[in-house]
Amino acid sequence: MSLLERLNNDMKQAMKNKEKEKLSVIRMVKASIQNEVIKNGHDLSEDEELTVLSREVKQRKDSLHEFEKAGREDLADKIRTELQHVEFYLPKQLTEEEISDIVKQTIAETNASSKAEMGKVMAAIMPKVKGKADGSLINKLVQQHLS
Repeated sequence: MSLLERLNNDMKQAMKNKEKEKLSVIRMVKASIQNEVIKNGHDLSEDEELTVLSREVKQRKDSLHEFEKAGREDLADKIRTELQHVEFYLPKQLTEEEISDIVKQTIAETNASSKAEMGKVMAAIMPKVKGKADGSLINKLVQQHLS
């Protein structure tokens, strides 16, 4: 079942259950996917759908960080709830240990030995973990292993 079909089914269920917050989040995600379809001019592949979902998660994490920094717990709570609903559609997230193993393996594959080659390592890792790990965590682990 494609992501759009899952979103449509979940949207119907949220309407029946009168879950306003969940319905709102599903509609936002669905709109983002449909905008991407219009922009690209074709149906999205699974990879492209993951990219849209990852973008939605990143936007919410950035907002959450800003709200927490500003002391706006009311808005932060709302964003946390939205984040949970969006993350539900992402594939199972990798643990830090699993990511670390992938980082070590990729560093060996690319023969990288210094932080100057970090871009090369990141470019090789990101397709492997797309949608399954946070980019900032990967960045931190790559820096640790290259130092």
